[in-house]
Amino acid sequence: MSIEITFLGTGSAFPSPSRGASALVLRREGQCWLFDCGEGTQTQLMKSHLRAAKITKIFITHLHGDHIFGLPGLLCTLSLQSSSDSSKTPIDIYGPLGLRSFLWRSLELSHSQLLFPYSVHELVPTRDQCPAEEFRDFFGLDRGKALARVPPGRVLHLDLKQDSYLLLEDEQLVVRAFRLFHRVPSFGFVLEEKPQPGKLNVRELENRG
Repeated sequence: MSIEITFLGTGSAFPSPSRGASALVLRREGQCWLFDCGEGTQTQLMKSHLRAAKITKIFITHLHGDHIFGLPGLLCTLSLQSSSDSSKTPIDIYGPLGLRSFLWRSLELSHSQLLFPYSVHELVPTRDQCPAEEFRDFFGLDRGKALARVPPGRVLHLDLKQDSYLLLEDEQLVVRAFRLFHRVPSFGFVLEEKPQPGKLNVRELENRG
């Protein structure tokens, strides 16, 4: 399995002319996975050798603005560059509880309609992930009548045995999220490659005894 990582931004708080806010891309099997999407990520993508249209998954570590303010704009740009196709595989977006409401409200209030489907999978934090006075309980946002209009997705709870959140798994790797301590609930992501059987030339081995 070939993996390539490109840092699009390593700055904090706000982008600068020489350094973007937090964002990096992992390229795997022809797909691009975006980790965080600070303001200016689109510009950094245009400067890179990557194609935004190849983004299939987005992972958000936490809900501070310098990690999410670029996301609604990026999704709108991807929509402008795509054709309407309801059968297209949705872009999967993973992040803390509250991310679904942030995206839906941003797109709703700006009258933005995406031409492709997307799903938001929210991680339910525990109260020990940030100072008590900073913790916000976002469970139940946009319920009732709004529920029919918000994007679909799973609500993921901590697996106490693994002390992590299982996000996805395929034949090659497992992706999990784990808790970090920050001013707001925050998560790190682990991509673990599965063991692959080696290839041996049995006849050559026998010939060499």
